[in-house]
Amino acid sequence: MSSYIIEGGKKLQGETYVSGSKNASLPIMAATILNKGISKLYNVPNIHDTQMMIEILKNLGCKVKRNGNKLIIDSSKVNNYEIPENLMREMRSSVIIAGSILGRYKKASFSYPGGCDIGARPIDLHIKGFEKIGIKTQEEHGRINCFADEIIGDEINLDFPSVGATENIILASILQKGVTTIVNAAMEPEIEDLQKFLNRMGAKVEGAGSNIIKITGVQQLKDVSYNIMPDRIEAGTILCATAITGGKIKLKQINPIHIAPILDKLREAGCSFEIKKDIINFEAPKRLNAVDIRTTPYPGFPTDMQAIFASLLCVASGTSVIVENIFENRFKYTQELQRMGAKIKIEGRTAIIKGSRKLYGAEVKATDLRGGASLVLAGLVAKGKTKIEDIKYILRGYEKLDEKLNSLGANIKII
Repeated sequence: MSSYIIEGGKKLQGETYVSGSKNASLPIMAATILNKGISKLYNVPNIHDTQMMIEILKNLGCKVKRNGNKLIIDSSKVNNYEIPENLMREMRSSVIIAGSILGRYKKASFSYPGGCDIGARPIDLHIKGFEKIGIKTQEEHGRINCFADEIIGDEINLDFPSVGATENIILASILQKGVTTIVNAAMEPEIEDLQKFLNRMGAKVEGAGSNIIKITGVQQLKDVSYNIMPDRIEAGTILCATAITGGKIKLKQINPIHIAPILDKLREAGCSFEIKKDIINFEAPKRLNAVDIRTTPYPGFPTDMQAIFASLLCVASGTSVIVENIFENRFKYTQELQRMGAKIKIEGRTAIIKGSRKLYGAEVKATDLRGGASLVLAGLVAKGKTKIEDIKYILRGYEKLDEKLNSLGANIKII
């Protein structure tokens, strides 16, 4: 099993870029089933999760060609509506493909998805949404079987603005009869990217980016080419890595609107930056200020950045408080940071972090994707060597993170 060895104390300087978004790529890849033809996708990150989605698509009968960050997906010969359990268990986002299969076949069979253990992420909102538009569901032997005579539009009020449920309902509704309106929809930029892709394919979706999304059913779709948006969480991670080392970088291929909540907190921590279109020139102070954070659905501070910020607050001046409002089990990584000398106290959904001037290299283990990334940041600034085990979690969501950080002056090796 692979590990990172990080020699700390290197200030990040230079320039690098942001890869395509993991969380936009996966639902868009799932959506390619709907057009019964050719989809050309560009800027798809070459990571574990997109590879798993490719395997699912192939299992369903798609032909997939990959050339670096370009995918050509031919869904004309899709002949299967069952998603194997072993592939479902590999990642949480695999459930998104259920909506596309239902949209095309009006039936689907899948098991509960796997992924990072960061708390309960039930799919009851997905099921309730499906049932509202005429899809019947049955659970037996650990599998969920869905089927419908017709998918007919209706109004769906989500109890919580779930990203996955919003995306799944959209995908199931594209080829429906009538109009579906999702109220209290998630507003994340990745849903906007999905809407742009679907509409370029001939769908009629409007309202993404707001809390009300309207889907008008169409009879057929067409071939499409599309460029995936940049990954806002990767952008935030690289900026925080620069901040924790007191560095100065130029980061290319960003969307500044998407990372506004992250930039606000970095500014509050004492960082300065200048934005020019899709480039940010970013500089950190000698020592960061403590800040308080509350995670909320977009456009609030993203839960995926919570662990990343925790690392840099461990070396900030003063005491910081982080309140996690999305997932109840997302502080596992803090036990690993404590091995490196971090002063963190957990009280329920709240982390109280007392900043200290130094962290120390240690042997630690990634517990999930973003928690693993937080350990990378801690290793960058720690005195001595840090070994991070189970980096499979990190590789799930970051493309060439070690190479990008090394190009800025870090010293990270994979063993």
